[in-house]
Amino acid sequence: MNFGILKKRAESVWRFRRDHGTKALILRALNALLNPSAFKKQKVIESLAFTKYQPFGDRSKAEQAGPNTVNWFIPRPGRGSGGHLNIFRFVRNLEALGFECRLISTVTNIPGMTPEQMEADIASWFFPLKAKVYIGAENAPPAAISIATGWHTAYDVRNFQSTLHKCYFVQDFEPQFYPVGTDYALAEETYRFGFTGITAGGWLADKLAGEYGMRTYAVGFSYDRELYRPQPVPHEGRRVFFYTRPSTPRRGFELGLAVLDEVARRHPDVVAVLAGGRLGQWEIPFKHVDSDIVDLAKLSELYNSCDVALVLSFTNLSLLPLELMACGVPVVSNRAACTQWLLTEENARLEAPTIEGLADAISSILEDPSEAARLREGGLRLAAATDWTVEGRRMADILHHIVESPNEDSSSRMMAAPT
Repeated sequence: MNFGILKKRAESVWRFRRDHGTKALILRALNALLNPSAFKKQKVIESLAFTKYQPFGDRSKAEQAGPNTVNWFIPRPGRGSGGHLNIFRFVRNLEALGFECRLISTVTNIPGMTPEQMEADIASWFFPLKAKVYIGAENAPPAAISIATGWHTAYDVRNFQSTLHKCYFVQDFEPQFYPVGTDYALAEETYRFGFTGITAGGWLADKLAGEYGMRTYAVGFSYDRELYRPQPVPHEGRRVFFYTRPSTPRRGFELGLAVLDEVARRHPDVVAVLAGGRLGQWEIPFKHVDSDIVDLAKLSELYNSCDVALVLSFTNLSLLPLELMACGVPVVSNRAACTQWLLTEENARLEAPTIEGLADAISSILEDPSEAARLREGGLRLAAATDWTVEGRRMADILHHIVESPNEDSSSRMMAAPT
């Protein structure tokens, strides 16, 4: 075993201990040592058992639940997960509006994980919630509304019968997370389950309604006003931020590096500021700062130290464009339907996904103060027009409407995200 593999495994062990504690690490190690199956070949057939239709529960029990009871079926939370952060923001807003939310973790094979531990993790990594945690879909209490939050959880919600209404909070088009094949097909099939879709932005709402016949409503994004604001940070030279996620192909890591290399060729003084993922195994030949994965509290300072940002999205947008705009940083992104539901020529530079086109956009902002100022003002206006509290009320209105009018066609009820 070479040093690189040992280092990678040691880092993985350190991250697990940081996130879950020493006790959970010891239990995991013992499980690996005492469980012979940990060293056996992968059981493909068993790994797909969760996709079989195996209904459980009783709808009559849900009829006794309050109309404001909501079960959120979620993947296991992880530190820094943007998808979970959005879910928990909506949960917190719904709780303030009188909803009783529960969090149902569909992952059950984590040694030492208890509802109390997961509640503590959520409070530590995100913020405290009133919502109780239940481990395992079979332990979910009856509810008026049950919401899937990812394609794996959609199979659990399909099986869960102790509910009156089934919804699907869709933050991205998840089939495109995979090559065309088994996972792509299984993820895509969840859009045909007959759930009501509540989507992050209008692009997904239109796509799921048009291509899969889903009843859809859209909610929008916003940003944390306590964290993100213009606070210029003194820095030497010109700096270009790039959201680097090698493990997430939809964020265009390879293209982004090539674009930055071209920018560096044209402007040798420019420093690329890379953040979002671990880059130890990648050769990066231009001037750069590897910021790795940055704590939320330090992101605003990092953004404010940059003159322009490159954020690529080949499926739905992440939260980064709004967070960067709220800090007064001009944003460059790829032109596509999945970005243009929020980004326009007034608030961002949108270009074809080519090295030359994106490098031209970044260079024009670095070279032209008036263009940088125009985009900065447009971005600040867009960010200021968004509000998580408003989106929380929008979510509450959607859920009330689903309960009151469960069979209504939503084609005339689309709630557009703020633009």
